Amino acid sequence: MTAITPKPFVGAAPSGRTRLIRRIIKRPIGALSLGFLIVVALIAVFGPLLAPQDPNLASLQKILAPPSADNLLGADSAGRDVFSRLLAATQISIAAALVALVVAIVIGVIAGLIAGYYKGWFDSVASWFTALIMALPGIVILLAARAVLGPSVWLAMAIFGILLSPAYFRLVYAAVSAVRSELYVDAARVSGLSDMRIIGRHILSVVRAPIIIQSAIVAGIAIAIQSGLEFLGLGDLSVPTWGSMLSDGFTNIYKAPLLMAWPSLAIALTCIALTLLANVMRDELERTVVVRRKRKRAVATATGSIAAVTESIGAVGFDDDLIVGVDPIRHEDDAHASSRVGDEVLRVRDLRVAYDKEGGKSIEVVHGVDLDIRRGEVHGLIGESGSGKTQTAFAVLGLLPRGGHVSGGSVEYEGTRLDELGERKYTAIRGRRIGYIPQEPMSNLDPAFTIGSQLVEPLRVSLGLSKKDAREKALALLERVGIPDPKRTFAAYPHEISGGMAQRVLIAGAVSTDPDLIIADEPTTALDVTVQAEVLDLLRDLQNERGMALLLVTHNFGVVADLCDRVSVMQSGLIVETGPVRSIFQHAEHPYTKSLLGAILDEGPARPPLGTTRTGGNR
Repeated sequence: MTAITPKPFVGAAPSGRTRLIRRIIKRPIGALSLGFLIVVALIAVFGPLLAPQDPNLASLQKILAPPSADNLLGADSAGRDVFSRLLAATQISIAAALVALVVAIVIGVIAGLIAGYYKGWFDSVASWFTALIMALPGIVILLAARAVLGPSVWLAMAIFGILLSPAYFRLVYAAVSAVRSELYVDAARVSGLSDMRIIGRHILSVVRAPIIIQSAIVAGIAIAIQSGLEFLGLGDLSVPTWGSMLSDGFTNIYKAPLLMAWPSLAIALTCIALTLLANVMRDELERTVVVRRKRKRAVATATGSIAAVTESIGAVGFDDDLIVGVDPIRHEDDAHASSRVGDEVLRVRDLRVAYDKEGGKSIEVVHGVDLDIRRGEVHGLIGESGSGKTQTAFAVLGLLPRGGHVSGGSVEYEGTRLDELGERKYTAIRGRRIGYIPQEPMSNLDPAFTIGSQLVEPLRVSLGLSKKDAREKALALLERVGIPDPKRTFAAYPHEISGGMAQRVLIAGAVSTDPDLIIADEPTTALDVTVQAEVLDLLRDLQNERGMALLLVTHNFGVVADLCDRVSVMQSGLIVETGPVRSIFQHAEHPYTKSLLGAILDEGPARPPLGTTRTGGNR
């Protein structure tokens, strides 16, 4: 058999924008509409320069003159050249529509991004103003503005843009609210990116396609409304526009019917081209959209509702009477663990996590956890689903879901109280000194960006590296974590790699800033057994190589035995037993720890292969 030699990496694939334009051009309707709009845009820019005559020059001898060599499209009721006037009117009409479009986008998109991402009081105020603007009669507002401000096409379109902004606000708000809880947004926060960079890069990328489609439709509406106002005589008569030309043609429809044709064709064809282009773009974007997996709504992933939190805790036997006054069983440190006593990189004391409920009440899900992570050690945090492991880890990271908060205790990292820091200072520490490895690799990578861009940006933000240096370091990290072809993976999108490779990419991102502490939240849960072993070996090697502390959140005692130096057992929001791994395995004292150890499969005889005959049995 002839070996197949893989093709070398020759460069990055065409960008998504280039591929979209190519697909639009391949469709006849898309090519025609895009081509026509390009011609209109060129006329709007260069039309007044190409006009053979002054568009405002009147002539008594040419009033309502038919088309001729001197006047290609004839003359209007004032003897002005229709062709020159049409070229100049294209610039004014398109520019006025753009004013309305830009005002609507700026107000609606920015307000929608902020309200959808941050919620809170701004959400309430913005939603109230949106409902108010939508309730106002637009034509009445424009007429009133004309009476107060005068016949200015620019002011009229700016006001109309304000009236159009709710369309963008509602569109962006709905999209941002849906994507705000995606895991890759939390991953971006952990990597050290600020809220503004997350909104501008990861959130805005989700809504830009709907914004483009909406803009094509809104531009057509703005042209139609602007022309309608000019047609009614509410604009500045000294400024040539399609609407004013249409009004002049309608007045003289029986004397010179052709005067109606030229502005009517310009308005109709431009609006039709914008609508058709929007439809083609919608079809192409929906055909190639990447389906995003939603975050799980269970407390084990720290993204659930209060009902899910309550249900999860109830499933493991939560009982207030069993929690009050219970101290964890502590085992004496062995020689390996005692050498690091007093050198804690993370110190958690009496940590309590609660979730807000209706009526101003709250429910507590973590009840006074004490946890020490020593420099250079691997500390396991183990318990069944709903025990509060991930809630504790996310409290340390400052990534509790909406409604969750640290209600008591302290989280101290190298002498700094994390629970007392503002978001900006917290982000600086979390991005550079504390890394995070999630349990769902594909959900923590933004499908809109390549692997390389998602590795390079945190390096540039957190370490201040140049684009070239960040790229080189990202490629070196991909090679270090065992990616076979780093350059190809660097240029690939998340859907083009496997789950195991995606987890290696996230591990590379977690160690990229050389943190002192990494929090790994069940990093092998979503992987098959063979890949799990490879990832665990990689974590062990990186931890030994870099001397970093590792908090490993897991429900698998086999992983604890393989990697950890010490382990804390968690039940119902409390740590019930803690100590060196060897002591826990050999001398477990708490009944819950014994039950977890008892659930491990024993080393009994393996079953025979299917299809073999057992002694005394049937085939």
